[in-house]
Amino acid sequence: MGIADRYIEYRDNERRNRFTMGQPGNALIAILALNIVFFLFIMASHVFVLYTHQGQGMDVLKFDAIDWFALPAQLNHISERPWTLLSFMFSLGGQPPLTLLLNMLSNMLWLYAFGYILQTLSGNELIFPVYIYGSIAGAVFFVAANYAIPALHEQQATAYLTGSNTGTAALAVAVATLSPRFKLFKNLGGGIPVWIMSGLFILFSLANTLGKTNANSAAIIGGALAGFLFVWFMRKGFDGSVWMNRAYHGFMNLFNPDKNSGSRSVKENMFYDAGKRTPFTKTATLTQQRVDEILDKISQKGYEFLTKEEKEILKRASEEGL
Repeated sequence: MGIADRYIEYRDNERRNRFTMGQPGNALIAILALNIVFFLFIMASHVFVLYTHQGQGMDVLKFDAIDWFALPAQLNHISERPWTLLSFMFSLGGQPPLTLLLNMLSNMLWLYAFGYILQTLSGNELIFPVYIYGSIAGAVFFVAANYAIPALHEQQATAYLTGSNTGTAALAVAVATLSPRFKLFKNLGGGIPVWIMSGLFILFSLANTLGKTNANSAAIIGGALAGFLFVWFMRKGFDGSVWMNRAYHGFMNLFNPDKNSGSRSVKENMFYDAGKRTPFTKTATLTQQRVDEILDKISQKGYEFLTKEEKEILKRASEEGL
């Protein structure tokens, strides 16, 4: 079996097994889980306060834990609760229970749909960065609009931003920019291009803000712009996910003695043989394990992220029929 056939088989197996709930390191499932956990906590805290403070006045009925997680529109309030710059993108509240539940289900379906497509196209490591960049950009646009648009000044003190819509808008536009010809529902007349689905999501999100005096539409636009710019810069050679993933892996391995021992890695010991050559010249040994590692990297990030050496190894493996 040649390397091309092996890669196709490997890729198909990965696609069948990649998105299981129990697979460690699945960024999409992690984002969904965070949204659900925050949602349940906010709902449970509201019920708990109502149950434990019965008959204590209207202030109890007005209590909503979302106030502690939502992003305020005023900068002085943000400085008092800086954690809201991150917590708002996983929180949803401030609505009647049934409306809130329906919005939550809708948000999670859209998030899963576009996250799944991006994960299929580019691997696992872009999901969190795109979602966070989009959410932060949406927050910036939201706050800026509240200060720049005179009609919003009166409600600025009580306005806040919540939900995954800004991050999902970034994922939607990133997918459409990365692969606009990618098709969904291929059994329906050849399929629906993903850019149409992305456009519909943006339009639906903006339509939900019509008739409302708030800056949520500006937040959606900011998230969508972040998704486009992320892919645009990546094609220019700047991958905004690298530092974020590096920081994450560095933190996770901070107390791992195997990662901080300073000893040579398995890769160094097994795949390079300097022999009598100068110590700075490495000659890659062609092994089955090395080829599998490169194929795994292609599956996770894409062929364009391979180094020159890795591409040479694949070429040699193809020539030798490995």
